Order: sequence, then structure tokens, then C-alpha cells
Amino acid sequence: MNPSLNSTTAPARQVAVITGASRGLGLALAQALAADGWKLVVTARNPVELAAAADTLRELTTVVALPGTVVDDDHRAHLAHAAAELGGATLLVNNASTLAGYDLDGGPMPILAEFPLPGLLETFEVNVLSPIALTQLLLPQLREREGVVINLSSDAAVEHYLRWGGYGAAKAALDHASGTLAREEPQVRVWSVDPGEMRTRLYQEAAPGEDLSGMLLPESVVPAFRALLRDRPESGRYRAAELLTTVAAAVVGA
Repeated sequence: MNPSLNSTTAPARQVAVITGASRGLGLALAQALAADGWKLVVTARNPVELAAAADTLRELTTVVALPGTVVDDDHRAHLAHAAAELGGATLLVNNASTLAGYDLDGGPMPILAEFPLPGLLETFEVNVLSPIALTQLLLPQLREREGVVINLSSDAAVEHYLRWGGYGAAKAALDHASGTLAREEPQVRVWSVDPGEMRTRLYQEAAPGEDLSGMLLPESVVPAFRALLRDRPESGRYRAAELLTTVAAAVVGA
């Protein structure tokens, strides 16, 4: 076991690769890891948003920011190379996601019977194939360091919500791939994490006009991920809500 992963704070040599890191949960996780001393390789599709995020993160740690899409083969290779240049990845967070297929004019997401097949293909390419492909590239680094893969899941992967069929099916496939990878790569921890409903732009796009003020901010979910990195439990699927309850109980009992 890599002992450096048993504490929240990481030595300078620890490197994390985070996709979808320009906003939302990806940025919140990047900020927390940067504060704990991790070096970061971050990516997102919007170069302006990523540059702004990277400027803030560089106040805390070493950051390599590479704008692009995880669907692109060359871009994934650049991410893996950047991690190797920083010393080798110990953590991969596959956070980038898409709701391809929803109406860009603000309408609801389509039901499966009407889901445009190009959008469905993009949903699976971004949410399933790209995380698997990036993991393949980084596995040699992760194996060497007994590292961690975190794949962001969703309750839509296990529940059958109207109009969430495309996204939910993709997340269910990613959950299955995570479990299989965990069995095949016993020296690497593989956690599929359902962060719960959060107040993010992605969710607002899925539910235009819906009031999200009662939902958790991404920053409030970060302690669940810190608990995973601190305790390093067995590979598996975890719900942030349950992890946060455990964290709260530990604080009360301290």
C-alpha cells in the first residue's frame, strides 16, 4: 500500500489528473487537492474557463492546464505525458461529463424513444469510452504508485428517471467498467462515486428553469472524497451522502 495516500495531505511528488476541472465538482476537487499539496494536470473543453481556474490553482501548487476534449486521442496522450513529466500520476479523477442530446434552446432532455442517435453516441463516448481510454494510458503510472481511479457516477445509473435514460445508461456502463477494472487491477483502487444532486451548470442545463437553490454546492461534497483518499477503502461504488454522514459522525465523536 502507498502510505502517502493514507493522509489527506500529499507529499509534493503526488500528481492528480482531473478532467472537467474548470468548474463545478472538478474545480472544487482541484482546489482541495491543490491546498493539500498535490501537483495537478487539469483539463476542460473551455480554454478561457480552464485558464481562469488554473490561475487560481497556481497560487497553491504546480499546475499543467491543457484545454481540450477527452474524446480526442492526442489530447488524452498529452494528459498522460504531462502527468509523467510531473513525476507520474497517483490519482485520476474522471469527472468530465456531457448531457449530449438535450435541447440547446432550453427544452427538456429527450426521452429514449426520441433521443438523437448522434447525441446518444456522444454521451457514451464522453461518459464511458473516454474515461476508460484515459485510464488505460495512465494505468502504468498508477500501478507503479498503487494509485487511485475515481470515476464520477450518478444516482441516474441505478434509478430510472424520466428523460435521463441516455445519461443514466452511460453512467451505469461506467459503474460496470469500474467494477471490472477493480477486479483486474488489484494494485489500484477504483472508486465509482455518486456525488448526489448538486447545484451545477450541468444539472441546470438538464432541468432548465428548475430552482436548484436547495441543492448542495460542489464544495460541500469534497469532504467525502477527502475521506476516501484518507481511509483508502476497498474498490467499489460509494455515495457521497453516506461518506459525509460518516465524516460528520467522526467529527462529533472526536
